[in-house]
Amino acid sequence: MTTSPAMALMALRDQAPLVQCITNFVAMNFAANVVLAAGAAPAMIHTAEESGDFAAVAAGLSINIGTLSPPWVDGMRAAIAAAKAANKPWVFDPVGHFATPYRAGVARGLLAQAPTVLRANASEVLALDDQASSGRGVDAADEVASAEASARALARRTGGVVAVTGAVDFVTDGSRAVRIAGGHPLMPKVTATGCALSCLVSAYTAAVADPFDATAAALVHFASAGARAGAEAKGPGSFAAAFLDALHLTTPGHMDRVEVTAA
Repeated sequence: MTTSPAMALMALRDQAPLVQCITNFVAMNFAANVVLAAGAAPAMIHTAEESGDFAAVAAGLSINIGTLSPPWVDGMRAAIAAAKAANKPWVFDPVGHFATPYRAGVARGLLAQAPTVLRANASEVLALDDQASSGRGVDAADEVASAEASARALARRTGGVVAVTGAVDFVTDGSRAVRIAGGHPLMPKVTATGCALSCLVSAYTAAVADPFDATAAALVHFASAGARAGAEAKGPGSFAAAFLDALHLTTPGHMDRVEVTAA
């Protein structure tokens, strides 16, 4: 890694990039608060009438298919086209893409647009690589380790970075790879945590030139904040508030203490 997670955090805070987050109804508020707490600026703009215009001026873009509808898909496509034309990074979160034929078709079409980063759980990554998975609805039922080979294959196919998130995250660009340990078991108990992470990855890719380093840094930030929030939380409700505080209070020293190992 040429840019350490600590250096990436400082770049994020220094630049406070404006990122466009086309995410789902469930995630909007929490995702916006996560991006703000971490040190960037979110904009939740999704309609086709303006999403392309906004993506051209935003520093980064995050696309999440959690609550699909045809008008939203039109907005996603317009934003992706504009971001690519302006050479801006974009992140794809294929939420539960295996759940229905419509969702699967949309996900395949968006993946063909070569996202800068694909951020997904193990079941989603396995299914995108046409491997058997145990996903149910939008939930993962596969271990991150089981999707590492598929992640490498998808990274080589798309030319981007693939991040498989779970108890121990895995990030690869097809040649380099790292595992990131941390977080807390309460994180999956808070709705939209993963969706918010995709938005934060977009913020880091806007602030750090290397998408691999940027993605790893975003996951390190989450892992550190999750561990510290979990140490004081009594349950999912208090965890959500403590997590936002921990994201805001994360220092370069916190980033340095997260376990990141080459894979």
